[in-house]
Amino acid sequence: MNSENLLKISLLGGIAYFCCMSAAHFIGFKVPILFVYWDVPSFHYQDMIISFCAFTYACLFFAAFKHRAVLPAVLVAMAGTTLGLSAVNLSGDLQEKIEGASTLAYWLQTGMIGGIGAWLGLLHLKAPN
Repeated sequence: MNSENLLKISLLGGIAYFCCMSAAHFIGFKVPILFVYWDVPSFHYQDMIISFCAFTYACLFFAAFKHRAVLPAVLVAMAGTTLGLSAVNLSGDLQEKIEGASTLAYWLQTGMIGGIGAWLGLLHLKAPN
């Protein structure tokens, strides 16, 4: 399979992932992968806000699927999300909420988000414009 097709399939996967994340946050279905901080207390209105943001990511991935020129914006968004989640993972506020429990699961999910961005970046470099 060539890198252009792999990029398209990966973007479609991102659309599906962020739509699922959006739906899970909207209905409050707190499970790992769809909720990074699934075991941390939150209010439903906060989860709904995240739902709308996740839907925006799905739209951004769709725009990149249709128009390759949008892909750099996807890469910046994924990098920003990875940095933001890393800051949360290191925060004292999170430590208070989880009472000193391990953050490994959060780091794994943060790494997954970063990995998606890195994968798309690699495909972007390899695929012909």
